[in-house]
Amino acid sequence: MADTQDDATALVERLEAELRDVTLVRFGHDDAWWLGTWVWRVAAERDLPVVVDVRRGEHQLVHASRPGTCADNDGWVERKVRTVRRFGTASYVVGRRLAAKGQTLADYGLDPARYATAGGCVPVVVDGAGAVGTLAVSGLPQADDHALALEALRALRAAQETGEV
Repeated sequence: MADTQDDATALVERLEAELRDVTLVRFGHDDAWWLGTWVWRVAAERDLPVVVDVRRGEHQLVHASRPGTCADNDGWVERKVRTVRRFGTASYVVGRRLAAKGQTLADYGLDPARYATAGGCVPVVVDGAGAVGTLAVSGLPQADDHALALEALRALRAAQETGEV
């Protein structure tokens, strides 16, 4: 049990460190469009069945669904977004933290029909401003949804730094 607990704690620490490395310079409508279309393009190149959702605050700026997805994926997006807003970190981090503690959403009085701890939604964090939005991906195994979201944020950060966006 100790090894499992140590592994879970190490995973949470790694995930949290990865999130700290993907803060953005800014996040406006053009950045959201770039982010959403980047996920769409990469998903098309890799033939991935995903939904991508980009929000600034409560405002949904981009939402698109690739072939192979369905309305259930939209439901997962909504539930993951609520989790990120509630806990202030990635839905995957929340899920792994709860699992490491042997807890569930119910321990926080939260309905799993409205919140999800599956990976795939990450906060969009701007240097000096904090969390200003969310990026959600749904359709793949949770670790892959999370990884694609992080990859997209890294790509946007690089594009901002080079002046592409």
